[in-house]
Amino acid sequence: MSSITASDLTGNVVVQFDATSGLDPIIDYLAALLRGEIIAPGEMPEAGPEWHTLSPKQSCFKLEASADAGLPGDEALRRLASTGPNILENIQPRSRASILADQFQSLPVAMLLGAASVSILTGGAFEAAVILAVVGLNAVIGYQTETRAERTIQSLGAKGPQTAQIMREGVIATVPVQQIVPGDVLTVQRGDVVPADARLLNEEALTVSEALLTGESAPIQKTVGAIERVNVPLGSRSNMIYRGTIVTGGGGRAIVVATGSLTQAGRIQRLVGATFAPETPLQRELKNLGQRLGWLTLGTCAVLFSLGWLRGIGLLQMARSAMSVAVAAVPEGLPMVATTTFALGIEKLRREGVLIRKLDAVETLAAARVVCFDKTGTLTLGHIDVDTIRIGDNAYSINEDWGAQNALRNLLEVCCLCNDAEIVQTEEGLRLNGSPTDGCLVQAALDRGVDVASLRRRFARISVQRRSETYRFMVTQHAMEDGTLTAMKGSPKEVLARCRIEILPDSTERELTPERRAAIGKINLEMASQALRVLGVARGTGQGFQAEWA
Repeated sequence: MSSITASDLTGNVVVQFDATSGLDPIIDYLAALLRGEIIAPGEMPEAGPEWHTLSPKQSCFKLEASADAGLPGDEALRRLASTGPNILENIQPRSRASILADQFQSLPVAMLLGAASVSILTGGAFEAAVILAVVGLNAVIGYQTETRAERTIQSLGAKGPQTAQIMREGVIATVPVQQIVPGDVLTVQRGDVVPADARLLNEEALTVSEALLTGESAPIQKTVGAIERVNVPLGSRSNMIYRGTIVTGGGGRAIVVATGSLTQAGRIQRLVGATFAPETPLQRELKNLGQRLGWLTLGTCAVLFSLGWLRGIGLLQMARSAMSVAVAAVPEGLPMVATTTFALGIEKLRREGVLIRKLDAVETLAAARVVCFDKTGTLTLGHIDVDTIRIGDNAYSINEDWGAQNALRNLLEVCCLCNDAEIVQTEEGLRLNGSPTDGCLVQAALDRGVDVASLRRRFARISVQRRSETYRFMVTQHAMEDGTLTAMKGSPKEVLARCRIEILPDSTERELTPERRAAIGKINLEMASQALRVLGVARGTGQGFQAEWA
């Protein structure tokens, strides 16, 4: 085997070997290479360590950072200047010049331009003007449609300011995500989006959804211990958290090992930027039609010119006649029909909320008859709203007039207390930072006139037990003038098991008998069968809980 080369962008591996060698030894060699047992000829070992194989102490030593104090401020600034900001460079949008140039790339349009040139040479100024007008109108329609789609798609990528909790000089500070550097110690909790690739230092029932990298929405239980094997898939690196993944339960601290384009998300982005779009079936058909039509036209013109020349007709006259036939054979309306049809399709899809960057993509969408969605739920918006609230045997829509139903308002207040969503005031208005579930509960309360900020000040949080794979509920304790308020929300089954009495719509109470617990279980199944995600809500003092259902 003479050489092995691999592309970091495409993942392709090229192996050069002696043709007389057998295939089995080469396969065995590549397998050993992938397992990390050997190093390819001429290849140097990776400069960076495999962080998942190191202990937390070794990781901090490699990064010259303290697990307890983080980085000094001046060292963080020096590293920021060295590594650059922690951002993923957006794939450059198509320029207006390139969009305009693309409108003249098809073979039918090139044939029309050629026909216009021939018309000018033969004195057919009117025909040339008509052809150029058709080409120009075709380009204008395509240009306007694609530039509008490009502007809309680029606007969707605009994001507001993002921050993270970072340990600097022994103090937890809120810093912009762009200023995170390798060696920073970050704190994550449920609902956070991980801002950089990091090695865990400690965790408390931490679970992370890595659907961005693995395609599986089932949360991964994270641990701190080192992993001995080097070549472990990303989904099995339980002691690592990666940029763009979402913390679904618990919390923890981790030391940043990669930022920006050096993260796993950055590698994926580079792969996306290295792809190219193949020709669509219609493009291939138009290209083949243009080639066949071009050769047929040239052959016909040659025969016509030869017959006229043999009959003694003047060469100039026959040349003009042959060129006129060539111009007449070019279908001026073909590009216009195709572009107009695509533009109408894009406009119709835009009204349905579907954005398309290029005209040619409409054909691919039109050819689709079956659309398969990922069963793990990774093709979702990550946004939910409160739909229905049930207290006792009564169901209430979130949009209906509740009248003087204090029990419903009290339920929303409990949901806001047992909640990690933060309310941030921006120039555009209020923004909720947190998980979609917490956010929708707070939003429902705000829409109903609940002063969430004042409520949280009145009932200051004392302690919290966050939802995890072991405890499928969240519990918070809050200070009151005459004691402690306990708030709980989570799996209806888990919450119900910890309750003794039930609150009714008129704020009266009744005991939760076995029969009533079974009835509530049926209500839960009924709501779940309507594709609703059901949460149980409870409140109480000390160790006692009272149940309400949302």
